[in-house]
Amino acid sequence: MPIRLATRAVIVEEGRLLLVNAYARGSDLWCAPGGGAEPHASLPENLAREVREETGLEISVGAPCLINEFHAPGGDLHQVDLYFRCRVTGGALSDDWKDPEGIVSRRRFFAPEELAGIRLKPDSLPEVAFGEAGAVWYDPLEPIVG
Repeated sequence: MPIRLATRAVIVEEGRLLLVNAYARGSDLWCAPGGGAEPHASLPENLAREVREETGLEISVGAPCLINEFHAPGGDLHQVDLYFRCRVTGGALSDDWKDPEGIVSRRRFFAPEELAGIRLKPDSLPEVAFGEAGAVWYDPLEPIVG
């Protein structure tokens, strides 16, 4: 099975990081918004589409800031996520927003001190979001968690 490529948005507003629920089946795991890249569209175009679908927000896509890999040991999933620093350019978060794919049902901004009290992946995301602005990180291959 080929490696899946996905894009994710690191959006920090007023000192808070935007996260979405990672799975629809009631998991308490949070992650940055984004998803699988589709052929014949640039990575920024894919990311803007995914963020719009999952959150209702319009964004501008900036520089890459993180590469993260994960896989299902013994399974056929191996995914590479490319994270980009992004800025909201339109829209607003709403509890009424419905992800057309039915995956994301929760979305919210978290202050840095709140991140220690939730499950989120990748582990490096808080440091990437609130750390050195120009740094690019690599978070090595890790098993997927549900």
